[in-house]
Amino acid sequence: MPWWAWLIGGALLAVIELTAADAAFYFIFIGVAAFLVGLLQLTGAELALWEQWLLFASFAILSMVLFREKLYKKLRGNLPGFDSTMNGTVVEISEDVPAGGDTHVRLHGSRWRAHNVGQVAIASGGHGRVVGTAGTALNIVAAGGDADEQPVARES
Repeated sequence: MPWWAWLIGGALLAVIELTAADAAFYFIFIGVAAFLVGLLQLTGAELALWEQWLLFASFAILSMVLFREKLYKKLRGNLPGFDSTMNGTVVEISEDVPAGGDTHVRLHGSRWRAHNVGQVAIASGGHGRVVGTAGTALNIVAAGGDADEQPVARES
């Protein structure tokens, strides 16, 4: 493949990563691998097609294994105090959410994806209590009778 095809492919993969709703930093490493193969060819390296694909696969796998988790944690998760600031917060539910179902809630001025990890469905207009996080999603359960004792996160 010509060098410019690798560069365009790498750029397209990076765009896919940046526009994905729940990016997990896979496409960016595949895109960087394509970009590196394109740069190698641009500098004059004469590579057979099978060598290009072998380098591409090697760069993609190595970069994901060595750097993806570190980058993901640094940019998206494992922030100090993230769980502790959310846990126990009661949020208002705007739609019926079955046990194991997903919804969106408003909390601290932002819209969050929420997953009902409890065994009880939460009715529209009801309340859910944040019990943890999974990446950038909140894990919620139906708030019991003591929900009135906890302040409910509302948008002002």
